[in-house]
Amino acid sequence: MIDTIKGLILDMDGVLWRGSELIGNLSAIFSRFRARGWRITLATNNATRTISQYVERLGSYGVVVEPWQIINSAVAASRFLHEQFPTGGPVYLIGEDGLIEALDQQGFYQSDQDVIAVVASMDRQVNYDKLRKATLLIRGGALFVATNPDRTFPSPEGLVPGAGSILAALEAACYIKPVITGKPSPAMYHIALSRLGLSPSETLVVGDRAETDIAGAQAIGCRTALVLSGVTSPEEALAWQPAPDLIIEDLDSISKL
Repeated sequence: MIDTIKGLILDMDGVLWRGSELIGNLSAIFSRFRARGWRITLATNNATRTISQYVERLGSYGVVVEPWQIINSAVAASRFLHEQFPTGGPVYLIGEDGLIEALDQQGFYQSDQDVIAVVASMDRQVNYDKLRKATLLIRGGALFVATNPDRTFPSPEGLVPGAGSILAALEAACYIKPVITGKPSPAMYHIALSRLGLSPSETLVVGDRAETDIAGAQAIGCRTALVLSGVTSPEEALAWQPAPDLIIEDLDSISKL
């Protein structure tokens, strides 16, 4: 299978790093990928950072990428909203810089009055007042959109609450499920494949979460590698059906296949 691969779509959290802790020598790993001629994009459900911040962070580890190579769930959310509301408009955001910037680029701005949508994501400054305002706006008829359903987030200390934990509170208060724009929705993968110029069968998706990274990739026919360096245990990996093409320890192991 690996001989037919021409490109990679890599998750970040749990694959490249856990919080501030790197998973392997990224510079050496990416050098081996490029030596094989593999084209590379990175697709993450994490909407907290901007694209330029991801470029800068990767560069600090000796991995040089261009902005087009990075797609996050904030980009997917902004594209979805642009399709629904081409002229932009006021939205209420629970999120950080990455989400704010992506929506701003499509003409959406933060407000808590007469909003067309509530967009929820990972927000490390979330509080009761934000949840209260979002609940009232959703109950008042605003479209409820979420970047991703990841309930947990890998950190050096272990798993901590992710965007899905915030969504759980809003769903409980509103009795409404959001439109999910990030993985497992295949939207981010479609963007990545277009930028790579490859077909799904030529592309290996590498992720650490079966129900989002792997499920979304399998839905559109990509090859899949589930790494055990993030949130998924070996037992959970073996139980996932349909089985990934590869279950492997970490990204470094893939670079040496």
